[in-house]
Amino acid sequence: MNEYRPLKVALLGAGSVGSQVARLLIENQAELAARVGARLDLIGIAVRDTKRVRESVPQELITEDAESLILAADIVVEVMGGIEPARSYILQALNSGSDVVTANKALLATHGTELFDTAEQVGAQLYFEAAVAGAIPIIRPLRESLAGDTVNRVMGIVNGSTNYILDRMDTAGLTLEQAMDEATKLGYLEADPSLDVEGFDAAQKAAILAYLAFHTEVPLESVYREGITKITAEQMKNAKRDGTVIKLLAICERIAADEAGPEGVSVRVYPAQIPATHPLASVRGAFNAVYVEAESAGQLMFYGAGAGGVQTASAVLGDLVSAAKRHVAGGPGLADSVHANLPVLSIDRVTTSYQITLEVKDQPGVLAQIANVFSQHQVSIETVEQFAAEGRNTTTLEIETHDATDASLSSVVKELAATDSVARVTSVIRVEGY
Repeated sequence: MNEYRPLKVALLGAGSVGSQVARLLIENQAELAARVGARLDLIGIAVRDTKRVRESVPQELITEDAESLILAADIVVEVMGGIEPARSYILQALNSGSDVVTANKALLATHGTELFDTAEQVGAQLYFEAAVAGAIPIIRPLRESLAGDTVNRVMGIVNGSTNYILDRMDTAGLTLEQAMDEATKLGYLEADPSLDVEGFDAAQKAAILAYLAFHTEVPLESVYREGITKITAEQMKNAKRDGTVIKLLAICERIAADEAGPEGVSVRVYPAQIPATHPLASVRGAFNAVYVEAESAGQLMFYGAGAGGVQTASAVLGDLVSAAKRHVAGGPGLADSVHANLPVLSIDRVTTSYQITLEVKDQPGVLAQIANVFSQHQVSIETVEQFAAEGRNTTTLEIETHDATDASLSSVVKELAATDSVARVTSVIRVEGY
């Protein structure tokens, strides 16, 4: 069998991921050619600043002329990040007939439909395994392996920075500020830390996962989002006492039709308590994990490094090999299906449980008054624990609820805060994983 002609690869971006992609592509050229059936030639690396010295990247490949590079390529790899000019470059590549490999979660979460539609129209393929959870292979299982199954729920830790922070608060007793300082020094946090700690990064990834799991377009603004900035050392301590841990979870869930409305999907990001026995509870440091529940396949867990230049580059190279094999085999790209087009539901439709901590007046009748608030909103109390506060005329109540709609639980919290016998609502956190 004759070897296919060499395939020309253009690389957009030479940061921590791009430089590793270039290094691996050059160092492993012979092995990759054997796997693909064609040599992969890196024809250039487009960057914004050609004067900057980049280790492990041949200077003769560096250029500022991204457009000429794109037009000459068979496959374009975009790892520059951001929305523009990445969006324009990818559209140009697709319209010229090139397959595209991207690690750009922000772009896919905001303009994914446009990019996928363009790829389908021209018969090109858009690959994006590296856009969610770094080196963890989660996109391909959802896109291909589980394509014949019905996915009911995807729940994961998809931001390594916040997992590191919460893990250090849990295991070392650090405050949020102390753990964030550590994460910053280690280079885990984005230049704008709010992208991580306010849940924006996780929300982008959740939108992509939901798109694949439920064959439904999920606008980023429809993803419910809470970050970790309100999590305290006291909450972490109490969670450990209760046999749970607090994790920032991205949850994509199919919700059945009921009296409240039609079938739809919920996509949300928030910190939640999960039992210490749950598989996600053991995910430490800056690692990621995604837990999938499907009707036929059952429960599946994907675990590994969620970030890092060489780890993410591994996922990019996997997509590049797939794109190259498609060129050798021939045929048009395969479009991702959004045939279900389910409505994206409000957080109010979600059924979950809460743990609510209250500081209440230490006087007769308080428990009855509080129980009445829950009853009025048809929320059942599962457990109540009372902790005396020395030297004060208040006591602390820790209440865990049975499952109820998020709308009902929110109403309970709002009314409790306005109740005379409640001095303060100390904390409210959702409970998942039971």
